[in-house]
Amino acid sequence: MKPCPACGRALPEINRYCTHCGAGVEADPSLRTTATPAGSTREQLNLQILYGMVTVLIVSVLMPPWESPPSQPPLFLGFHFILSPPQPDAIVSRLLLMIELTTTAIAGMYLSFLFRTKP
Repeated sequence: MKPCPACGRALPEINRYCTHCGAGVEADPSLRTTATPAGSTREQLNLQILYGMVTVLIVSVLMPPWESPPSQPPLFLGFHFILSPPQPDAIVSRLLLMIELTTTAIAGMYLSFLFRTKP
């Protein structure tokens, strides 16, 4: 057990912070590490995948999923350009558009992290 330097409570050796006051607890201050060790390189997200994600998001907004008008039974009408709906009273499906945009953004961020590059 080691004492907390701020409040003096006895803490297990594994703790890095005091569970009572939240102060940092280190066995030896000389063991502090710097932000990045010498010789290591910082990885970057894959920008080509991020640019592709932005392109797909723009196309998704320009060609949203359409559904039948509220006066008719719900029916998916497909993906058409924003200015040319498939039927005169057709509306953009907000739920499907939100699912499409969210899925594209999450997939793009995941893939850019997965295929990250080192400078």
